[in-house]
Amino acid sequence: MNMERQKASKPRGILKSNETRDKMSHSRILASPDLRFFVEHFWTIKWDLTDQDPIKGEVLPHPSVHFVFERNNTRIAGVATGKFTRILQGKGGVLGIKFRPGAFYPFVKVPVSEFTGKTFCPWEILDVDRETIENLEELIFSQTNDERGIDYAEAFLRERLPEPDENVETVNRIVKLVLDDQTITKVDDIVERSNIGKRALQRLFTQYVGVSPKWVIKRYRLLEALEQLSSGETSDLTRLALDLGYFDQAHFVHDFRASPARK
Repeated sequence: MNMERQKASKPRGILKSNETRDKMSHSRILASPDLRFFVEHFWTIKWDLTDQDPIKGEVLPHPSVHFVFERNNTRIAGVATGKFTRILQGKGGVLGIKFRPGAFYPFVKVPVSEFTGKTFCPWEILDVDRETIENLEELIFSQTNDERGIDYAEAFLRERLPEPDENVETVNRIVKLVLDDQTITKVDDIVERSNIGKRALQRLFTQYVGVSPKWVIKRYRLLEALEQLSSGETSDLTRLALDLGYFDQAHFVHDFRASPARK
């Protein structure tokens, strides 16, 4: 089993208030090399609100499916199209697997759009029984550190690992392109840079990612805007729209103010 693990890069999309920052901890840990084709990273959240009022945790999700382990509440979550909110109370913790965009499809071989905005018990969509998941929960949460729990989660994945699918790499090249190139603000921009037809691109994302290329573009532009605003780099939405490659500043400002992250 792995005793030393690499931490993942700084998270984007966690909407922290002073309250949540003080009351909960969050970590991200890279998967073992043999699993990185499918898994972007593992993540943990822990909280201790014993004898305190509940608090609200909020996340602006990425285009990824998550396998979330929690005592008596383990689930698989499709891409959440809006802001994900969870009320935290008492004392608890979760261990999550964040799959790379498109990389959950090889495990199920059904369009990932069927899972978008929904959560499922693992035995409802994977070839696994409830007892196996309950035993795995117990193994994960009886460990003294997160790394040992991740070891058991990785062993579970390895027993069910599908063959690598080249379409997963295609999806991730496109997602990385959108993430890195802030001038991409419409699907036609992806078509020009990827040499994939618009209809083929839409079908690929419906089947493998669960959301449209347009959604991915909007989400990453929004995450970039939130990052710049929270860091104090700018407070001017019109200027920010120009910096992110938008020619229609009014449309960007409207989308940003109407986004789940602003509610």
